[in-house]
Amino acid sequence: MFKRELFNEDHEAFRDMVRRFIDNEIAPHHAQWEADGVVPRDLWLKAGEAGMLCCTVPEQYGGAGADYLFDVIVFEEMARSGYTGPGFMIHCDLVATYIASFGSEAQKNKWLPLMVQGKAIGSLGMTEPHAGSDLKAIRTRAVRDGDDFVISGQKVFISNGQLCDVIVLATKTDSTAGAKGVTLFLVDTSLPGFRRGKNLHKLGMKAQDTSELFFDEVRVPASAMLGEEGRGFELMMTKLAQERLAQAIRSATVAETVIDWTIEYTGNRKAFGKTIGDFQNTQFKLAELKTEAVVGRQFTDKCIETFMKGELTAVDAAMAKMWLSNMHCKVVDECLQLFGGWGYMWEYPIARAYADARIVKIAGGSIEVMKHIIGRQLFADFHPTKDPAVNGVAGINPA
Repeated sequence: MFKRELFNEDHEAFRDMVRRFIDNEIAPHHAQWEADGVVPRDLWLKAGEAGMLCCTVPEQYGGAGADYLFDVIVFEEMARSGYTGPGFMIHCDLVATYIASFGSEAQKNKWLPLMVQGKAIGSLGMTEPHAGSDLKAIRTRAVRDGDDFVISGQKVFISNGQLCDVIVLATKTDSTAGAKGVTLFLVDTSLPGFRRGKNLHKLGMKAQDTSELFFDEVRVPASAMLGEEGRGFELMMTKLAQERLAQAIRSATVAETVIDWTIEYTGNRKAFGKTIGDFQNTQFKLAELKTEAVVGRQFTDKCIETFMKGELTAVDAAMAKMWLSNMHCKVVDECLQLFGGWGYMWEYPIARAYADARIVKIAGGSIEVMKHIIGRQLFADFHPTKDPAVNGVAGINPA
């Protein structure tokens, strides 16, 4: 197989530490957290102390100022473990990135050190009951009142929703302006009027808290605005490629891991006088899956490399997200089949991987949206336009 060339000795030493952390602090407790539907805040503090949170945050804001590969290692090792409870990816790759990229100095100084330490947990508040991928259709409103804004509305399917201390919240400040009426705010969840709904019961990722959030005239100062008024949609579009790359990273790692589990299981499980791995069907099936996993890994690593150069386009990220998500679901489904009845038992990690996999075709933009982005670009090449959304840079038409 191809040798990965992205990482150096410092990266691999960090990887070893992350693996030990998962073995010691997560593995013994994850089954209980699945029953609870949430991980304890204490875990976030331990992860912060270990240096696993928000690795790229600059030193002046309490972070390590490390390169993106350190975050990649955390995402990969969490995916390899099969433990999906800790919502580190949302916290680090999205919320902290939004604040570091678009926040004022006051916002950065207030939130980033706390997020690095695990003392403040971040959520991304975009999806609403009637607005998923179509973010310009959100109804949560922020109305100016003197030097403040008053926010009212509802969000749903919010990861880290039961624990979050700060939310990057998408609102409408002008309901008549379409995408140009969207504004982002950093909302402190200790403010009056904020309320958490129930912890939602999901098909998979059972230990990760996912919630409805309600905003009943939550008053925030104008200084809580993230970026400029009316530019929220534009800011969200600039981070979609990074979000989709993170999804691809997880999918590539899960596929590799599940195949390894299956090789080990079928190499030991006996049927009809020989191991399941001795049968041609098993070998042919795993040969196909392994080849697809290697192709996915090479594509993902190339996207990581391109992203670190600042050159990853929305279309490339959409291709990675679409292909890796489909491959991820295919691998866990066909590998579970090779486990037979045991694959359906929750005590086997393959069962959890199967339940956790289905969300990857939805989260970060559905497969259908990815196809739309890619297909639109194919025809935009024949009809060039200055509109970045039509050319596939934005990802979703903001009209």
